[in-house]
Amino acid sequence: MTPRRRLVLALACTAQFMVVLDVSVVNVALPSVQADLGIAPVDLQWIVNAYALTFGGLLLLGGRLADLCGLRRTVLGGLALFTLASLAGGLAADPWTLIAARAFQGLGAAVLAPATLTILTTTFEEDLRPRVLAAWTAVGLAGGTAGNLIGGVLTDALSWRWILLINVPVGALALLPTRLLPDSRHPRGRLDVPGAVLATAGVASLTYGITRDWNVPALAFGAAALVAFTVLQSRSQTPLLPLHLFRIRTVAVGNVTMLLAGACLNPMWYFLTLSMQNVLHYSPLQTGLGFLPHTLLTLAVALHVTPRLMERTDDRTLITIGALTAAAGFLWQSRLAPGDGYLTGILGPAILVSAGAGLLNTPLTKAVTSNVPAHDAGAASGLMNTTKQTGAALGLAVLVTLTAPLTPQTTTYGHAFTTIAALLLVAATTARTLPAPDRRDRGLAVRMRAEE
Repeated sequence: MTPRRRLVLALACTAQFMVVLDVSVVNVALPSVQADLGIAPVDLQWIVNAYALTFGGLLLLGGRLADLCGLRRTVLGGLALFTLASLAGGLAADPWTLIAARAFQGLGAAVLAPATLTILTTTFEEDLRPRVLAAWTAVGLAGGTAGNLIGGVLTDALSWRWILLINVPVGALALLPTRLLPDSRHPRGRLDVPGAVLATAGVASLTYGITRDWNVPALAFGAAALVAFTVLQSRSQTPLLPLHLFRIRTVAVGNVTMLLAGACLNPMWYFLTLSMQNVLHYSPLQTGLGFLPHTLLTLAVALHVTPRLMERTDDRTLITIGALTAAAGFLWQSRLAPGDGYLTGILGPAILVSAGAGLLNTPLTKAVTSNVPAHDAGAASGLMNTTKQTGAALGLAVLVTLTAPLTPQTTTYGHAFTTIAALLLVAATTARTLPAPDRRDRGLAVRMRAEE
């Protein structure tokens, strides 16, 4: 790999790490933020949700932006917005300035995340993609798992403000290699802003309805917004989400599997954080350090094991094995009880969960983005990221709602981990319906390119 391509890969991975990190980095710091800014308990959730909802809801718009405006402009704009919003949040003097900054961070992340994957799928040839996708996936997984660790360390050693301010020098450095990116565009009309609004409103309303004891009006509004979004996409000449992508079986089945995986692997950090602090009585810093094996093991498997296996094994087999392995880890995790030691209570399950996550994410990402026409690469990347974040938001909402009536806490968390294991079994079953490699989907993609 040439030095120029290494810089491009480093840019994509750095941007992806920043985006994923900020999904979880605030969790451990929330009590410190509340004490410093005097945020009411009912409003504290918006420090997390302002980022998550704008990020997840606008990913499709961000994905299409790369197709229409060019990769270089999109990455440059997304990085600049994310970095400036991080600076504003780190310097915030009142709660609503911080919440607004988190929302703009989410907007920058929504522009940036799909573009990082598009960089890889349009820059690197087929024979190099398993390696670069493995690096991109591993960095994304590390960002998610390291968020709690970095948040705990920075909050204890410096201040909660540094969980945001740390993005400023990193983002500034990442801006430098953007000049290496291609500036090619596929101008096919305007951005579908109404579609983005409908998609965001639909997901946000469904999430709100689930967390409010299955509030029927909110659920109905969310469903209606998503139906309207689908109708709009089918009639638009420049859709935010080209529905013909779902004619490619790997895209359709892969995104269903991604939705289920997101509903399991992202919410686990919420319940695992609470388990460590409320069941094992760890401090925030101890909790952050407790996640270190998850980060290291996931990175090791995703970077060194999965790419080699992908050369010998088809994607659907690796995804299935990964989902089943992680499910076994969550069943073990569900048995956590007061007085358990770290080795058997956290580390043992972490080995299985991390190995499973490291095995399934790269082949699943490859499957979801395979055989997509070049001018739809950004939309496919945005769809994949949206599916993952939507699964995470809805999965957490459903799990919290299902476990809320249960007592004591050990029963609550154990039930959540058991439910996650069951969902992963469904994901493993869904993965088995992915098509065999190099068959009909590739021919369909060729025909779609010829038609367009």
